[in-house]
Amino acid sequence: MIPLSLYVHFPWCVRKCPYCDFNSHEARGGVPEGEYVDALIADLDAALPLAEGRAVQTAFIGGGTPSLISPAALGRLLSAVSRRLTFAQGAEITLEANPGAIEAAKFAAFRAAGVTRLSLGIQSFDDAKLAALGRIHSADEARRAAELALRHFERVNLDLMTGLPGQTLKEARRDVETAISFAPGHVSAYALTLEPNTPFHHAPPPLPDEDLAADMQEMAEAMLVAAGYEHYETSAFARPGQRCRHNLNYWRFGDYLGIGAGAHSKIGNRREARPRNPKDWLADPVARRWQPIAQEDLPGEFMMNALRLAEGFEPRLFEERTGLPLSVIEPALAVTRREGLMEEARMRPTVKGRRFLNRLIALFLPA
Repeated sequence: MIPLSLYVHFPWCVRKCPYCDFNSHEARGGVPEGEYVDALIADLDAALPLAEGRAVQTAFIGGGTPSLISPAALGRLLSAVSRRLTFAQGAEITLEANPGAIEAAKFAAFRAAGVTRLSLGIQSFDDAKLAALGRIHSADEARRAAELALRHFERVNLDLMTGLPGQTLKEARRDVETAISFAPGHVSAYALTLEPNTPFHHAPPPLPDEDLAADMQEMAEAMLVAAGYEHYETSAFARPGQRCRHNLNYWRFGDYLGIGAGAHSKIGNRREARPRNPKDWLADPVARRWQPIAQEDLPGEFMMNALRLAEGFEPRLFEERTGLPLSVIEPALAVTRREGLMEEARMRPTVKGRRFLNRLIALFLPA
């Protein structure tokens, strides 16, 4: 049976960062958390038939800044979920948190409410870089949040970014060293990208050139591996037993229910989208739009996810998750092997393939 995950979207943040293209909205005048939780429960009720009796293996509360929600409201939501769906034994329940919107008592209360894993949006431990990114927290708050998170949770992820405005190689190294010094179970290290329809895209800040940005990312990867982290996915590094199981389900083309403003679901070969604007969604939280994934798009959709994993995938997984025979991608596989992008004997990218991942994935997309 295909694993099932739950994604809950919390769309508000204190201030929208200029590089962010996620569905997030500044919380002017406060957050209507009671109304929002009620609407989330209604959204889930409408989606329950899609679960088909399956247990939820993982849940992820993302945003926005979900740590703005009160522990009481989060506890009410998770209790409502557990009355409607079965959480698998040892289910992973992740909450995203902003170091500028958290304190010790809140961490403890989130843990008591049922959260088992915390993902902290650190991005940098440098005040100047945080200011350039428009983050609301300071370097000291980032360090304090990391300490508190690790005190209350056995499973913690720290998000880092490289290639920041005005960043030097030495500064990038210092950020990675600081993250490693906390010994979290998981680190996500992303290169800053200028996404369309963001202030950074319209008015780019002074960024490291392409070669220096690549050097920073490669340095971060090498440092984390040397510190004992497994580089198991393009931007993800984990200690043994600390991989993000929720994201693994995405990358393996598993099923997931999404609830909340702008959330998406994927069940089998169909996708479902909700209104992005919180007001529109709150007005009708059960409104959604289903769209089948076209058969010609399925190989590319699967490979776009699975090839992010260093371990690649088993042929049977492709056939199970897409309903297609492996033969449909054999011509593209032959090209990848001629170009040295995938291994001959296994369905996984080579070192070159990971470096040129966009080129590799493009070979499986419809012409």
